[in-house]
Amino acid sequence: MAKRHILSVTSVTSVAAATALLLGACSGGSDDGAGDGDEPSGSITVLTNRTDIVDTVLQDYVAEFQQTYPDVDVEFEAITDYEGDMTVRLNSGDYGDVLLVPNTVDADQLSTFFEPLGTVDELGEKYRFIHEKSYDGQVYGLATFGTALGYVLNKPVWEKAGVTEPPTTPQDFVAALEAIKDTSPDATPYYTNYADGWPLTQWQSNQGSIDGPEAVNMRTEQDAPWTEGEEQYAIDSLLFDVVAAGVSEKDPTTTNWEESKNLIGSGQVGSMVLGSWAVTQMQDAAEAAGAAREDIGFWPMPWQTDGAFHSTVSGDYKIAVSKNSENKEAAEAWLYWFLDESGFAASQGGIAPQVDGQTPETLADFETYGVEEVEIAPAPEGEESLLSDIYNAAEIDLNGDQFRREYVDIARGAADGSKESYFADLNARWAEARAEVVG
Repeated sequence: MAKRHILSVTSVTSVAAATALLLGACSGGSDDGAGDGDEPSGSITVLTNRTDIVDTVLQDYVAEFQQTYPDVDVEFEAITDYEGDMTVRLNSGDYGDVLLVPNTVDADQLSTFFEPLGTVDELGEKYRFIHEKSYDGQVYGLATFGTALGYVLNKPVWEKAGVTEPPTTPQDFVAALEAIKDTSPDATPYYTNYADGWPLTQWQSNQGSIDGPEAVNMRTEQDAPWTEGEEQYAIDSLLFDVVAAGVSEKDPTTTNWEESKNLIGSGQVGSMVLGSWAVTQMQDAAEAAGAAREDIGFWPMPWQTDGAFHSTVSGDYKIAVSKNSENKEAAEAWLYWFLDESGFAASQGGIAPQVDGQTPETLADFETYGVEEVEIAPAPEGEESLLSDIYNAAEIDLNGDQFRREYVDIARGAADGSKESYFADLNARWAEARAEVVG
């Protein structure tokens, strides 16, 4: 197993990737969810975006769960556009018993929609990433697993281009993609997954890989984050430059997330910025294409601090109990069984959510290249929603995909403007919003 290098307390709005398990429920048992002997009972419906395993793996989990909780019935509802659909459902009040917290929910809204699971101090003794969905000392969601940020790559495609080690600068990264374009003209060196949108949010999850644990808190003190030399500029500038160099899809509006797995697995795509959670899915695709699982690797982002690569490590989607649940005991029983007994984290190649868990083999390359893990520090007390207050006021969906789609369109020549003009507009809106929020 690859060892961890840096372990610290975290509170980052992770993007996470839409392939994580999403849980929710519709109560169908008694009001208190308990049967004879105070054992949980009743029915819960589990919301999940894992349409690929809803009828297979998840059903196996139910059978195992019912060996411990025979009086609890579990049903699943698969949701393809989880973020979009759940935003509507939260506002309607119809969002079941257990679910993963949508990224659209800000810290100060957690208590509106979810039951507190315990205090930061209590749960922090057993679980990692607890600050990420906590507010005012209470934890409202626990990570299903942890994920490191970087990019998934098809190693034979990169090796054919003469690149056998991770690039250390953005310029070298773009040059590597250009070399892939030259040596594998039928392959797409970098795949944005623009059409699905949510994969673009994975870029923001790299915050901290340059500035370290205080990166998010630093952002709230900056008037011009999209200025050369700042971490936010580095993240968004690299995506812009990749597209402007012509090494991404010719028409990003036609991309498809599920198909992208097959494309990278078969060597028709060279790389994608994602969390380490994606590695096993791409390896499965490579195997299905007749290639070796080892063809799929995971490398750190192309920048170093003090001569070392750093990767932001955070919790993936956070599992939570609905505030509106009529069967909270059964819902909580499923939540903790899923975290502690199902083996889901290991099956996904994820970092165990428990404090004493091990780092998975999917991060073996990180050990080879001495990548140091960074966990984002929690916001100061009373400022948990400060960052989201600023970007909401600026109408810049920092953890979303819309503004990245806008500058990708500029970079590919489908919209007017330049990197300089667009980033200047972002800075102006950010500064105005920060003045409004901070005073």
